[in-house]
This record gives sequence, structure tokens and C-alpha cells, in this order.
Amino acid sequence: MPELSVVIPCYNERETIRSIVDRVLATGYDMEVVIVDDGSTDGTRELLPELKDPRIQVYFQPHNMGKGAALQRGFKEAKGSYVVIQDADLEYDPADYGVLVEPLRAGLCDVVYGSRYATGWRGKSPFWHYLVNWFITTFGNLVNDLDLTDMESCYKCFRRELIQSIPLKSNRFGFEPEVTAKLSRRGVRIHEVPISYNRRTFDEGKKIGWRDGVAALWHIIHYGWLSKEY
Repeated sequence: MPELSVVIPCYNERETIRSIVDRVLATGYDMEVVIVDDGSTDGTRELLPELKDPRIQVYFQPHNMGKGAALQRGFKEAKGSYVVIQDADLEYDPADYGVLVEPLRAGLCDVVYGSRYATGWRGKSPFWHYLVNWFITTFGNLVNDLDLTDMESCYKCFRRELIQSIPLKSNRFGFEPEVTAKLSRRGVRIHEVPISYNRRTFDEGKKIGWRDGVAALWHIIHYGWLSKEY
């Protein structure tokens, strides 16, 4: 059983998928790389079988179902002791895996969130992006009784048994507020660490937009206040 399962949801990332997989494998961890293609139409789907490495597993969604759905599939297939989410673009650096995994190894927590803003550094993020993220995270903290600085960050690392035990329903970008609310309701230990971030623009393929920000607020209310699941 590998120590780390790296789950990579991808949709139309032909230009970056090979580079990010190379960076992930170069970290040297005892790992498996679980790639879930979410119905790509730009050639990503045809490129993935060319990634020849015994550590790589590739799964194909029948059609575009959303990032949340791809993550659910990846979590189901994961076999490592810890599971980390890795976007298929080049915004997040796998060199940060050490700060994500170490608190779990040390038994300090059950989940680690990588924060782009934990030290106050905003990098290439424009002010409006920082402000929207701050508002969503702050509202989520209020609802879930947490003290995070970056709920919407891609980098989240879980104990595998924990993430596989959480029933997830959000198929798009509602995954972040849903999983955060459900972790909070379970009372698990969440630790936050600073990470690096190299934001890409919409021209470079960034997919999340303002509608997803509005949806995030609804998901916070739904899973934090209205849902009776937990």
C-alpha cells in the first residue's frame, strides 16, 4: 500500500497534464497517482494512456460531470494512507507535499489544508480574487465554527479512511464548502499550513468563475445550516 494517493481531476488540460504528473512523480514519495478525466474534449483523454508509469492509474468519466464528481471517483479508487488533491494545471506546486503530509504523519491532525494566504502573502492574486476568497472563507468559518484562511484552496490532504467515509454529493466546485462543513460537523482535527501559489488567468484555462462563488455561499448555507445529514 502506498503512503500517498495523489488524486488529479482533469478537464481539458492537455497543455499541462504531462508536466504536472512529472512534477508529482519527481517528489519521490511512495505514491500512486490517480487521474480522473472528466470528459475532456481537447485531446487530454487521448494523451493520458501515453503516461507510462506503474504508479499512474487513469480513470475516465463517461461525460463531463464536474470536478466534485471526479474527486469522488478518485477518492473511491485511492489506496494510500493519505490522500492529497492536485489540480491538473500548474497553479499548485507538488514540492509542498512535505508540509501537507508531515502533520498527518506526526498525528497532529486528520486533515491538512494548504493556505495561499496563511502568511498574508497574495502572490499573483488580484485584489478582487483575494477579497472574494476572504469573504467565502470567513462566511464558512462563521457557519462551521472554524478558523481557516483559505477554504477554497485545492491543496487538502486527508487520512484516506476519513475522506472515504464522508458521503459527498457536490459534483462541481461545491466540493470545498461541502467537505469543510462535513469535516467540521464530525469534529475532526483540521490543520492549516502555508503553501505557494502561481495563479493562472482565464485566458490560460482557469475555469472557476463568479457563478461558482455564488454557488459556494449556497453550499455553505446548505451543508452548514440546513442539511441534516450529520
